[in-house]
Amino acid sequence: PTSPPGQGPRLRNWSARHLPAAGAVSFVGEGMEAHPNAAAILDGFKLNWMNMADAHSGEVLYTEDAWDNLLVERDAHIPARILKCKAVSRELNFSSRELLESLKLVQRVLLEGKCMEEWFFDFGFVIPNSTNTWQQTIEAAPSSQMLPASLLNGNVVIETSFLEGDLLVCTARTRIWYDQ
Repeated sequence: PTSPPGQGPRLRNWSARHLPAAGAVSFVGEGMEAHPNAAAILDGFKLNWMNMADAHSGEVLYTEDAWDNLLVERDAHIPARILKCKAVSRELNFSSRELLESLKLVQRVLLEGKCMEEWFFDFGFVIPNSTNTWQQTIEAAPSSQMLPASLLNGNVVIETSFLEGDLLVCTARTRIWYDQ
């Protein structure tokens, strides 16, 4: 699902109360009731690729297709000019072996470990043994509120928590490096 133009990510009234504290590494079942299918969800879930593009021009600025282990922090080298975009379109392609009733993402933008932004995305129903592409449009803050790439470079970590309903499946961490 893509947000309507000019509205950024759709905010939902669902709770992210089961998420770990910012910066904590987490995985299925940690700090919550065991779920009989939790390990199967993680085992059968694969992020195949992701790209980010200027939402207005459509120019793809970043593509990554090596998402082997979501539980290991990774580095992403992204062109610094992405910070100049008024809106960024992100596409995720993922596969799931399991039926998911309510796939959700919570993303936190951490600057030196402090949460600067938090976004909620709701995909919904996922057919078992399927591959899906999910696009979101994220609007940038006004340029007067943007920090320069030199300050952000290597100091920003994006935490992406994958949930099935309120069940935390895993949290992936990506450290951002802005290339000139």
